[in-house]
Amino acid sequence: MADLPWIAADLHLHTVASACAEPEMTPPAIALRARELDLQLIAVTDHHSVENVQAVRQAAAGLGISVLPGMEVQTREEVHVLCLFPSMEPAVQWQAWIWEHLPNLPNREDFFGPQRVVDAAGRLLRKNPRLLQTSVNLSLEEVIARAEGFGGLAIPAHVDRPRYSLFANLGMVPDGLSLAGAEISRHLTAAEARARFPQLQGLGLIQSGDAHRLSEILRNTHLLLREPSLEEVRLALQGQQGRAVRCP
Repeated sequence: MADLPWIAADLHLHTVASACAEPEMTPPAIALRARELDLQLIAVTDHHSVENVQAVRQAAAGLGISVLPGMEVQTREEVHVLCLFPSMEPAVQWQAWIWEHLPNLPNREDFFGPQRVVDAAGRLLRKNPRLLQTSVNLSLEEVIARAEGFGGLAIPAHVDRPRYSLFANLGMVPDGLSLAGAEISRHLTAAEARARFPQLQGLGLIQSGDAHRLSEILRNTHLLLREPSLEEVRLALQGQQGRAVRCP
């Protein structure tokens, strides 16, 4: 373990592809803020979209920041799940599959806000007219199993929050559901989370910003990795092969 570096990461942030994100959440602004915080690894996790991931990767090129493709999925039970992928190809395939399980409804921009697809400089390319701020017709178990089938890593998001979370909506980790790890919010420590939710005992925990504005990006998760890759993150969450994770 002494030969491996600790890598600072925030694995949950939104761009302007998410209707709920502030207009400042453009690829260049995110990349510069991550560099200011000395983050070496981030994940772009817009609501049911990977459309801005490549733009963030391009904006972060040369800054020493690795960017994992990801998505925040809202299950049938309204539980939010981070789905991270090793590269763009499975992430794009995952998006196509998820869109098959979203209701075919138009986005209400006046109510939810615009869903902007932008380039690496933050210039508007188009708006996604489809409603993304809603639930898929898939259970928590189905989302986690299928994400893993696409080569991804599925992590229940902000499990301590009073809405859209594993414990608020289901009250427990369902029997037979195997989790690689879980995410907690900035509002409590890992020790407090494990005391409040005993089912988190033994799970690797990350603490992410769930950033919808630049000031919310966090440098609270540190991962002991050989390299900033998805498989290394998985090993760290599981405490395997000398990898580890720590957060406040």
